[in-house]
Amino acid sequence: MPAPTTRPKLLTPRDAAKVLGVSYPTLKRWIYDGKLRTVKTQGGHHRIPEGEIDRYLYRPLQKIGYPERRGSFRRISARNQLVGRIVDLKVSGLMAQVTVSVGGQHVTSIITAEAVREMRLEKGQTVAALIKSTEVMILRV
Repeated sequence: MPAPTTRPKLLTPRDAAKVLGVSYPTLKRWIYDGKLRTVKTQGGHHRIPEGEIDRYLYRPLQKIGYPERRGSFRRISARNQLVGRIVDLKVSGLMAQVTVSVGGQHVTSIITAEAVREMRLEKGQTVAALIKSTEVMILRV
């Protein structure tokens, strides 16, 4: 009996733009310019596979220039918000350790186990690491 095939999760352009931290018109331009691969629905609407989003969230270890690296940052007030994917999640007692892959680098945050439950965090989810001074907070995006 063949193993069941799992279909990749597909996002709407608006949801993909939110995850990537770009405007909806920018994402549509990427689609029309062929920079972002999409799947069309029967109604002709674009859907973006999660793997395509990962190409912009995760970059293998390589030398990345400063201007390109700055493109991975999103600004909120005076803080930096880095969007990435949860690669490790350890919950023990009252505390939890969340490791997020952002541009090929790992950012680790220690948060409460209750916060993990409230946000329903799971390995593989897209989240944002909010960097403030010496603290790293996790936001579900």
